[in-house]
Amino acid sequence: MGMVEKVALPLLLPNPPPPSQSPSSSPSPLSSKPNSVGVMTPGPSPTPAPTPTAAPPMTTLIHDLNTGSSSRPRHRVALGKSFDPNRGKPWSPHGLSSSGQQILRTLIRSDSNTNSNSVSTHLDNILRPLLDQPNPASDILGIIKALGFNNKCELAFAVFQWVRTTHHSVPLFTTSAITVIFKILGKAGRVSSAASLLLALQNDGVLIDVYAYTCLINAYSSSGRYRDAVNLFNKMQQDGCNPTLITYNVVLNVYGKMGMPWSNVTALVDSMKSRGIAPDLYTYNTLISCCRRGSLYEEAVHLFEQMKLEGFTPDKVTYNALLDVFGKSRRPKEAMQVLREMEANAFSPTVVTYNSLISACAKGGLLEEALQLKTQMLDKGIQPDVFTYTTLLSGFEKAGKDELAIQVFEEMGSVGCKPNICTFNALIKMHGNRGKFAEMMKVFDEIKVYNCSPDIVTWNTLLAVFGQNGMHSQVSGIFKEMKRAGFVPERDTFNTLISAYSRCGSFDQAMAVYKSMLEAGVVPDLSTYNAVLAALARGGLWEQSEKVLAEMKDGRCKPNEMSYSSLLHAYANGKEIDRMNALAEDIYSGSIETHPVLLKTLVLVNSKSDLLMDTERAFLELRRRGISLDITTLNAMLSIYGRKQMVAKANEILNFMHDRGFSPSLTTYNSLMYMYSRSENFQKSEEILREVLEKGKGSSMSPHRCLQVGLV
Repeated sequence: MGMVEKVALPLLLPNPPPPSQSPSSSPSPLSSKPNSVGVMTPGPSPTPAPTPTAAPPMTTLIHDLNTGSSSRPRHRVALGKSFDPNRGKPWSPHGLSSSGQQILRTLIRSDSNTNSNSVSTHLDNILRPLLDQPNPASDILGIIKALGFNNKCELAFAVFQWVRTTHHSVPLFTTSAITVIFKILGKAGRVSSAASLLLALQNDGVLIDVYAYTCLINAYSSSGRYRDAVNLFNKMQQDGCNPTLITYNVVLNVYGKMGMPWSNVTALVDSMKSRGIAPDLYTYNTLISCCRRGSLYEEAVHLFEQMKLEGFTPDKVTYNALLDVFGKSRRPKEAMQVLREMEANAFSPTVVTYNSLISACAKGGLLEEALQLKTQMLDKGIQPDVFTYTTLLSGFEKAGKDELAIQVFEEMGSVGCKPNICTFNALIKMHGNRGKFAEMMKVFDEIKVYNCSPDIVTWNTLLAVFGQNGMHSQVSGIFKEMKRAGFVPERDTFNTLISAYSRCGSFDQAMAVYKSMLEAGVVPDLSTYNAVLAALARGGLWEQSEKVLAEMKDGRCKPNEMSYSSLLHAYANGKEIDRMNALAEDIYSGSIETHPVLLKTLVLVNSKSDLLMDTERAFLELRRRGISLDITTLNAMLSIYGRKQMVAKANEILNFMHDRGFSPSLTTYNSLMYMYSRSENFQKSEEILREVLEKGKGSSMSPHRCLQVGLV
């Protein structure tokens, strides 16, 4: 079976049947119709929540961010933010009888002196007098609340269990008590205990209400157990318990954290609307945050405009969420526009605001602008935090400016900013991408010195580093170590493994990982599609790449610049130069957005296809647009000039790299050695090789090979 046949597998889970809708039902709340006032109004008849289905293709018309404000702004309470009935105020014994207050004081005083073997007897002696009160359930609820407020989770749980197993002629607890104990257990990280309690209560025939379900769903979310949260949400509806606005807001937040496909998010909002539940400000803020994962900036802007048309006034959370989307989408200009509107509406930027702006600039290659924003922060009295420094460090790493990245890390230490695991992950990636595996593992060991622990991103980074270096056995070894450390593979891990194995040339294994991902119930997202496209591109499988891209365009997952970048590589590796040139013209003309990533990709694919004029065209377009260059792009120019024996041009690139602070990589040195060897300047080639060895970089070319290439 050929590679094309092997990859002919479903790239999405089977489409569920479309939900039945009344012809008069209103359009999707996230439909792309601009200026459509009232599209969030409820449908005429409640229907059960449908299985998430594909949303219609987006054709969002992006308006200026300063337009579309409603002339009648409404301030609504953002439901779902807090389950604290005291709203942050000290707990009050109001509602407890005098006997209940006395029992509460006794419980708190005696808690530390009670061993686990005597808890039941101890509680029985203290709590039994409550049974003689006219309304014991009210006192019990107040006592459990108070114990939770005083961080007495174990004692609160023990009191609830005592009540549950004590038989009395009148009910001893209400559904409110169940909600409160779920909240207490969730806050203490005892989610498994809460889940077991839910099962026990249902076995006892106790009716669980929507507030208790919502509390447990929120607890699952807070502990990172997102699949459990979604499963409980579905079970709740199967049991005939209808979600509230708060429930939907919590689950939408879960969808965002899971990186659920946008079609699933829109389907959930459609379900909410069909029940007659209108979104609130918190819903809109959450939906905008959901756009972050897939870099769905157009959808985020549409939501921003739509919420204003619905009469909601954006708050600081709204602006920061929108900034974050633009940051992840590499949209620094749009991010700065949001900042201006934010300040015009009297919202002072915070460290979170600046971090999103710096991220947008760093991801867009605008590192000087990112540093200027850091200076602006300090001028406004806002102290950069670990996220500020880590974002800058990552930006310099991606640009190949290792010395500046190290300077950022050293500055962190000088100002007393303790690095976190994200910082270490960035350093691991930097050293790994340069082939400095000893330094990389040294950073890995230093994680424990700073009282940090490797997270899933750490393991994914190691997998990616070894994968891109073709180190198959190390990829498999790291994956085993990751599982031994107790980490369960999640979507990002599967995506990384697909990329890693394809880089190692193990295409079959990459596709096997993809199948395992589907079997594990993990839903593919944009990153998954891009990982598969990258794998196909390395094999030059352009026909399969086109099919995948067409499937994405159907509306399930909108392609981004990385998707088209992989298609360009697929054409180049498949020697389909005419198709590659046609796609290039679409990019230059703007039919496909002329994104910096795509212009840099055009430099790469034309360089490796030995098309000098096309390579220079893309490079000059980058310079004309003022787009910051990176080490990979410069190496591509150096490589083609070297192969063409254009020594003067190659030296221009080399001098530019030196003047701009770029650290030469192995690819840089190999290109130079190849150029001088081809011109039979073996002395110069050997000088470069000695420089490589002195710097400890190693080389993918042996000394003999460096000399031999000039003879072939």
